Amino acid sequence: MSGADGKKPGGVSDAAYYAISIAVGAVVGCIGTIFHLSTDAISGWPGLFTGLDLPAFPRLVLMGVVAAAMVTAAVWLVRTFAPEAGGSGVQEIEGALEGLRPVRWRRVLPVKFFGGLLSLGSGLVVGREGPTIHMGASVAQAAGEWLGLSTRDLRGLLAAGGAAGLAAAFNAPLAAILFVIEETRRQFPYGLRTYSAVIFASVTSAIVTESIAGVGPDMRILVPDMPLLMLPAFIGLGVVLGLVGVVFNRTLIWSLDAARTLGLRTSFYVLPALVGLTIGVLLVLRPEATLGGEKLAVTLAHENLPLLVLAGIVLIRFVMTMASYSTGVPGGIFAPILALATAVGVLYGTTLETLVTLPAGGVAALAIAGMGGLFSSTVRAPLVGMVLVVELTGAYTLLVPVILTCVFSHLVAEALGGKPIYEVLLERTLRLAGQTPPPPAQGDEIGGWDQRERIGTEKS
Repeated sequence: MSGADGKKPGGVSDAAYYAISIAVGAVVGCIGTIFHLSTDAISGWPGLFTGLDLPAFPRLVLMGVVAAAMVTAAVWLVRTFAPEAGGSGVQEIEGALEGLRPVRWRRVLPVKFFGGLLSLGSGLVVGREGPTIHMGASVAQAAGEWLGLSTRDLRGLLAAGGAAGLAAAFNAPLAAILFVIEETRRQFPYGLRTYSAVIFASVTSAIVTESIAGVGPDMRILVPDMPLLMLPAFIGLGVVLGLVGVVFNRTLIWSLDAARTLGLRTSFYVLPALVGLTIGVLLVLRPEATLGGEKLAVTLAHENLPLLVLAGIVLIRFVMTMASYSTGVPGGIFAPILALATAVGVLYGTTLETLVTLPAGGVAALAIAGMGGLFSSTVRAPLVGMVLVVELTGAYTLLVPVILTCVFSHLVAEALGGKPIYEVLLERTLRLAGQTPPPPAQGDEIGGWDQRERIGTEKS
């Protein structure tokens, strides 16, 4: 219980804790926005080769070599200084909230930032949200250590920092708050104090992001209202994406295991170099197969591409997402999932249009709903998927169709035995580290904390 001044026994007051969360949110907003703008800038490096008087083939080789060098350098940073900085980082934060994974912020922050610049800038199909979430939690860890916060307060601040990172990555503060509620429901130490800290950090991060980079949805897609007769089409899309999500998750884990086997037998730099070389060539020949995919998602929603072209985009995005993530560079899967989902949604809508007449903007509406559907079946956080999509695109009039797509996608993934991707990634990380995750708490659980433990912590 709090004292008369709102101070927890052995800790800081509520007001001080909220002030800390606001400060963390502001710092994370600055770092996340600088990271975003820097990756956009460095991603323009292929333009340096357009003015060179070189034949086509040597230019492709040169671009492939540059991309391979960037990817290999990112992997070298991770393997040399901070192995836990590879991949998304969300699973590392979930592990930290359970007390299973340390957050070594002194090495994670620089490696995640500069390694992320190299991996995202190279053209790999990875997203910036994973690094910003991990960096956000690292900022919170630093603040918590400096201020000597209790274990519960520190874990609450870790979640707040991670949420602030997501808010900065996508300018989606509400989705960031819900991400903590839904994705870390087993680990997060729920309470008015910690929950409010998440809100303060996320909103502050969004304010800083908007003040630097501008106000507005990151992936604005304008569509008209959809008639009620279109709702069955969104349900059908949810069913399709439920299946796609299960295949996506299982293929991702298989890719990581296959890459590790290859690395143990040869070198852990062979695959990154090959994938980087391929990416460099694809930046010229098939640019839709590269980068996180935010811009691709916006353009695909309104382009009338043939079915075979759309099917090719879906396939190549799927393959390159697996290849890119399995290299072990710092990079998330949010953005690649959203881009892949848009391609699937457009393919589904275009196929449907050959059978029935869709209303104006129907294909674009299916593309938007597809983002939430695939997010729900892979991450298994349908509430976050619903809100994230409307915040990203500004398509608030599609909320009901998006909800239906997300719910049915989630139900199908559950029926097929699919597991949340970050839960599986954390289990894999712990297994490779020789750790075993603890069994779920029994009894009355609140955010993964047994009621007796929670009360005991409050009193200590």
